Amino acid sequence: MDETLVDQIIEAARLAPTSAGLQPFNVIVISNPVLKAEISPIALNQPQITESSHLLVFASWDKMDNERMEEMYQYIYSQRSLPFDKNMDVMQNLRNLFATFTDEQQYHHSAKQAHIGFGMAIAAAAELGVDATPMEGFDKEALDELLDLPAHGLKSVTLLALGRRDEKTDWLYRLKKVRLPMDRFVISLG
Repeated sequence: MDETLVDQIIEAARLAPTSAGLQPFNVIVISNPVLKAEISPIALNQPQITESSHLLVFASWDKMDNERMEEMYQYIYSQRSLPFDKNMDVMQNLRNLFATFTDEQQYHHSAKQAHIGFGMAIAAAAELGVDATPMEGFDKEALDELLDLPAHGLKSVTLLALGRRDEKTDWLYRLKKVRLPMDRFVISLG
């Protein structure tokens, strides 16, 4: 698949809004067929893993630690040519908030942020005409170990397989897309 399309999809994830602007996740891009084959059994042998041209792994911070938050704010403020002390109250509020969270709650918070980026990526793929399959059916601990994510303070959240479907062999291709009708999907409280 054209790398410029993949770059545009990743850029959509990178530019996604996140809580407090912290962007507590990374996207790991895998196009190596050998590595995708190693991931396949970890991901229930779903064919999209090996058939995709690119597999995006959305991985979030394992916890919301003060050092990473401060590093991100230093970067933000340096890019905006603002003094770092301008955000000390925000930093302290974040430290106070996350100090009340368990490590698991901190991971869940960052994972939710990764899902925002994931949503932007899959929407960008649709807009660009790239087939994308969202995937959460995988052994996260095994994938984390394979990709050495703990060494980077990351945990996997979700996968996004990108590519072009084979219209001749994809049995779903010609079938109607089925979702709840609007009157069952939307609950209006007027």
